[in-house]
Amino acid sequence: MFNTPRPFLMVVIVFSYVLTGCSVVGPRAVSKSSVDYNLVLSKVNNEQLLLNLVRLRYRDTPFFMETASLSTGFSFDTALGATLQLNPSKLESYTLSGPNLTYGEKPTITYTPLQGDKFIKEMLSPMNLNVLMLLYHSGWSIERLLRVTIQRLNESMNAPTASGPTPDITPEYKSFQEIAKLFRHLQKKRAITLAQNEEGNKVFVTISPTQHNSSEVQAFLQALNLDTSRLQFALVPSLDNMISDNNQTISIHPRSMLASMYYLSQAVEVPQRDQAAGRVTVTRDESGEVFDWNQVTHNLFRVQSALSYPQNAYIAVKYRGAWFYIDDSDLDSKSTFSLLTQLLALQSSETKSNAPVLTIPVQ
Repeated sequence: MFNTPRPFLMVVIVFSYVLTGCSVVGPRAVSKSSVDYNLVLSKVNNEQLLLNLVRLRYRDTPFFMETASLSTGFSFDTALGATLQLNPSKLESYTLSGPNLTYGEKPTITYTPLQGDKFIKEMLSPMNLNVLMLLYHSGWSIERLLRVTIQRLNESMNAPTASGPTPDITPEYKSFQEIAKLFRHLQKKRAITLAQNEEGNKVFVTISPTQHNSSEVQAFLQALNLDTSRLQFALVPSLDNMISDNNQTISIHPRSMLASMYYLSQAVEVPQRDQAAGRVTVTRDESGEVFDWNQVTHNLFRVQSALSYPQNAYIAVKYRGAWFYIDDSDLDSKSTFSLLTQLLALQSSETKSNAPVLTIPVQ
């Protein structure tokens, strides 16, 4: 019978173990790395968006950095040593050093400032109705979509002065909110739907024939000064302040991405010390009383502030010596924030940017 020397046998066993370990460690490292990068990049993008909302409330300049690319390399090194010593008192003596497995990862992240033509396309161009239709048919509430992205429906104004820096006087918003709320109610009842023509270049509000004469549908049509006998009305984008007297179409003024962010930035609750120091605009009503912007953004969005890190924060950023955050239990705010991230992604242009890129090798 052939007898394999014990030292050699031990070397073979340990070497096999090392090879098996490499085949297991490699896939696990890739899997864990993929999840970790996903979580970190999502967190960073959310923090940047929240930070820019806070900046807008302070009339500070927003700044966006896009993650242009992410690449990483993995390295696995193994070492195994073995020594054999002859000892007169023993038949054999051997020492194994190893196995030794080292793992390395070298990621490189490339950031691109959002500016120039790309900034105009993504941030300053009015929302495309096709984008709104896409979100509407993906299940978003029409009330949330209208309040965030639309500045005017016919004569009903959705706080148009809030589409820029915080105004000094109270905005006009009540009739629009009532219409948006009723629209959502009728959406859930399938009494009103949004649809496009076959060419995809026109959007229509369509009334269900079976519910056309209901008091709620008639109230909706009257609130928009529409022909109460019609079943379909085209949405006509209008970027000026001229109100059409045509009661067969709905004039709609979409906001830009930046205007929507300005609008939502009014929900940032600024520390009292910053208000007292005049670092933010304080809006007042006709009687001179301080206007509560929660009347405009209630059930939609809220960013709270604290002097120490909030323990129940969904996302939080530190700015001007205070923490600004969205509470993890505030589902309305979390939904609106998610909608904002999707709008930003859908507004992104495929046009190649000429902006300089910043590449950072992560150590």
